Amino acid sequence: MRDTGGCRQARGKEHEMKQNKEQNTICLLNDSFPPLIDGVSNAVVNYALDLNAAGRSAFVVTPENPDADDSGFSFPVVRYPGVDLRKKVGYVAGNPFSPEVVTDLKRRNVELFHSHCPIVSTTLARSLREVIDAPLVMTYHTKFDVDISKAIKWKILQEGALNALVDNISACDEIWVVSDGAGKNLQSIGYKGDYIVMPNGVDVPRRRLSDERARELTAGWDLPEDLPVFLFVGRLMWYKGLKIIIDALDALRSQDLDFRMVFVGGGTDAEEVKQYVKDKGLEGRVFFTGPIHDREALCAWYCRSDLFLFPSTFDTNGLVVREAAACGLASVLIKGSCAAEGVTGRRNGLLIDENAASLAVLLARVMEDRDFLRRIGRCASDELYLSWQDSVAAASRRYDIVIENYKKGLYSHVRKPSDEIFRLSADLLDFVNEVREFRSSLKGAMNSIYENMELYM
Repeated sequence: MRDTGGCRQARGKEHEMKQNKEQNTICLLNDSFPPLIDGVSNAVVNYALDLNAAGRSAFVVTPENPDADDSGFSFPVVRYPGVDLRKKVGYVAGNPFSPEVVTDLKRRNVELFHSHCPIVSTTLARSLREVIDAPLVMTYHTKFDVDISKAIKWKILQEGALNALVDNISACDEIWVVSDGAGKNLQSIGYKGDYIVMPNGVDVPRRRLSDERARELTAGWDLPEDLPVFLFVGRLMWYKGLKIIIDALDALRSQDLDFRMVFVGGGTDAEEVKQYVKDKGLEGRVFFTGPIHDREALCAWYCRSDLFLFPSTFDTNGLVVREAAACGLASVLIKGSCAAEGVTGRRNGLLIDENAASLAVLLARVMEDRDFLRRIGRCASDELYLSWQDSVAAASRRYDIVIENYKKGLYSHVRKPSDEIFRLSADLLDFVNEVREFRSSLKGAMNSIYENMELYM
């Protein structure tokens, strides 16, 4: 998770860019953004920071949030009206047809829209594309078929939602995915077009803290030096493979093998997960720290641990795997999962089948061989780490190609019949803006007249 108030933000302030009408700029859109923290909002923050740090202007468009304070960001954040659904789904749902956004963006020289969510943000971007002539890139980060199946119970409604999702995605000028597995998932829900793999980076520097510093920042927990420490970082959601972890740890306990397990993060399933740990009698060996936003404190846990457990088949990129690698910590992953892309078993990571028995057997075999775990951790650092600077630099180079292709008309084939609706809505939004501006100027003129009349009365 991203600490938006930490050192990265300070670094971004040093490179703050003043945006104006003459300067071309990248418009980044996403449905979630701090104070809502997830992997995609983290990606958007890092895109904005690193694009601006590299001298390429960028700003963010996202829904309003009652708890938001954007004053600390070194780049502009444009908020548009939304509906607060945090109690139900954890997010604020924005209005994708927003005159306020059109008004703001027409003052900026947008050269490219980059949406990081295929629902509201892409709908808004398609509408804006009809007002502001610029290409639209969309990055597919998450397995939305899983999210839709969790949110919608009726099969026919699930299919309708997926069809609408694919239609929205297909209307973009270029599609990026964060891993090849994410691309295959996108195809599995009906997408027929091309895509480019553009992996995300991590904002954890590649370094290990000293043993003394790691112990200092992880103090207060029962972590005997002679026992292996296993770690999980991320949202506490069952679909992250958490039951596999807990059942495997229970199997180790039944074999009289001692260990410590630390879960870092929060989530809607957190209380159920904690109760399951209690039901298994693992409270003295399994700890929950809650979310940790400070990057050095998080690095301390990566450095203090012997093995990172991430048996998730939901995640499309597994940024925490690269964060662990940055600190020289190897991961246990499911064979064939997106998170395991680039991982070779017993070289730069460890691979298991998707069940607790497979994880338990592996942990029992390697937990006493700390030299082996450190060796594959160093290899993971050399071969898996990718910084946000390098990731965004690659994206920025691709932006130039997309902009040039768009000018040449090479993306005209992606236009959909539904684009006519967006063109009409864009015309309506533009008209609403003109009426508002006219009313505002008329009001100003009338006020001036009345003031002058008062001077002569």
